Amino acid sequence: QVQLVESGGGSVQAGGSLNLSCAASGYTYSRNCMGWFRQAPGKEREGVAAIYSIYTYYADSVKGRFSISRDSARNTVYLQMNSLEPEDTAMYYCAAASGPCGIWYRGTSFRYWGQGTQVTVSS
Repeated sequence: QVQLVESGGGSVQAGGSLNLSCAASGYTYSRNCMGWFRQAPGKEREGVAAIYSIYTYYADSVKGRFSISRDSARNTVYLQMNSLEPEDTAMYYCAAASGPCGIWYRGTSFRYWGQGTQVTVSS
């Protein structure tokens, strides 16, 4: 059974940083796409970043501020978030696909989802 557990969320002031982690069990993410999504109250889910093999993908709204990476030994994917803005406030979800990312930001490529971790950025 695949399980994804996110951690690292919290409350920060604008301009601050957070590093989210997604620990995967029962899953070999190195051969599959992993992604981060977010959803703010009253808004649609948004693709934030994804990683597959040597390739990384980012939403325009986070390019240059967020960085996705992975630790194969720990079977963990990270999302380093810098220069956070109040608009980044949302529940952040880790997701795992069965294969490549496809049109990753739509979310339809992803089969497994974590429970989410809250990120709150105050101005």
